[in-house]
Amino acid sequence: MNGYLSLILHAHLPFVRHPEHERFMEENWLFEAITETYVPLIQIMDGWLHDGVDTRLTLTLTPTLCSMLRDPLLQDRYEHHLNGLIELAEKEIHRTHWDRAYHELAWLYHHRFNTVRDTWRSYGRDLVGAFRKFQNLGKLEIITSAATHALLPLLSHPPSLRAQILVARDHYRSCFGRDPRGIWLPECAYVEGIEKVLQEADIRWFTIDTHGLLHARPRPRYGVFAPVFTLNGIAAFGRDLDSARQVWSRNEGYPGDPRYRDFYRDVGFDLDFDYVRPYLPSEDHRGFTGLKYYRITGGMPEKQVYQRSEALYAASQHAGHFLGARIAQIQRLATLMDRPPHLVSPYDAELFGHWWYEGPEFLNSFVRRAVCDQKTFALTTPWEYLQAHPTQQVASPSPSTWGEEGHLRVWLNETNEWIYPHLQIAQERMTELARKHLDPNPLTERALQQAARELLLAQSSDWPFILRTGTSPGYAKRRVKDHLLRFLKLYDQLTAGKVDATWLRHIEWQDNVFPQVEWRYWA
Repeated sequence: MNGYLSLILHAHLPFVRHPEHERFMEENWLFEAITETYVPLIQIMDGWLHDGVDTRLTLTLTPTLCSMLRDPLLQDRYEHHLNGLIELAEKEIHRTHWDRAYHELAWLYHHRFNTVRDTWRSYGRDLVGAFRKFQNLGKLEIITSAATHALLPLLSHPPSLRAQILVARDHYRSCFGRDPRGIWLPECAYVEGIEKVLQEADIRWFTIDTHGLLHARPRPRYGVFAPVFTLNGIAAFGRDLDSARQVWSRNEGYPGDPRYRDFYRDVGFDLDFDYVRPYLPSEDHRGFTGLKYYRITGGMPEKQVYQRSEALYAASQHAGHFLGARIAQIQRLATLMDRPPHLVSPYDAELFGHWWYEGPEFLNSFVRRAVCDQKTFALTTPWEYLQAHPTQQVASPSPSTWGEEGHLRVWLNETNEWIYPHLQIAQERMTELARKHLDPNPLTERALQQAARELLLAQSSDWPFILRTGTSPGYAKRRVKDHLLRFLKLYDQLTAGKVDATWLRHIEWQDNVFPQVEWRYWA
């Protein structure tokens, strides 16, 4: 082998759970990702296992995502959602009976939704357990992230940074029966000092964006094609730009091919409102159902009907092109380095299937060809790479993110800067509470745990991101305010020594993430 390639998929969603409503639009974010990304990925990995393909893949499962996937209420709601999609596909089969192109697509969706339900049920509705199976078999390395995907450089409060990492470590243990070896720093955002907390959590490696490694001190001898060790021995892996560009680039990226399915054109917007209303995320507004009949088409004025066979052929072509590009890249690098180059290719998992409908087929084709059809590089995971290559250069990475322009602008700008002064006060008060209550009674203990949950949820990087992009700004603003107001009320009650048990029980039911959260981490 001339080199190595690590594929890293980052699966993350904010904690969205609203038991106080029978139906809540933003919960559909989870349902879409399960149907279009997580279950298809499990199906692909089952296929690799069945066919004896010796694969390696790295997958972030963030603590908030795992919490939602394991939640009985959301599991019940997802099954109801999936049954509704199957019912809608059946109605579409009858409606499109005399239109062959649409009729075939209606049957495609009907079959796909049914196979998703079969897989979902075959794993007892436990997708975390499904991924755990592949890790236990040595085919998958599951890594964690910060507890609520907080942007760590912006916390400006060491106890909160520590709590985000240690709570995530504890939650990973409860899900997978072991400690995480690696972590996806939220938004690949790094600032000096983070590695000290990673060391306390016994995390051995993390991801960083390209410029975070290239601008390390001293400059890395091998660029991003080998990790560096920080001063305390934790490995930093940098993102390879070439492989990223071929997938992510607006102009060059594969997902923009006109043969692929168009994400935005959905029957939820095209058909009669009363007809699709029972299957929409909200009864009052149009939205996505997942049934889409058109392809991207390109610059043509009218969208053309999606041709599944053409799209699958395009995915196979692109997988072959991606493989050829990686072979050529590694062969070229191998002539310039005195060790085998290591490419790290990280992507949001939801790209594969949700945003790019044919993404799972691309991934399946590429991995099978990489394992079976070439000998230039081997698929590996960062941990396996470190085990095989324990000696690396020591350097201090540069502050960086993989966000817009490589810095914090997305999460700190005129739309969301108001959040951080409020967070700072709440963080300091959480530490005050943790240091004051050395031997709490059971009710006080519960209130301290709930205060920790509310603060963690308020710290999520998803809320400032949504405010910046404008996708659901009202919801994001309400979430920040609700969690902070609940925290402040708990603070006042704990300070006064008068906890309202009835109200506490209600918000424990509502915000039930991290049932065993350790509030003492803030001390």
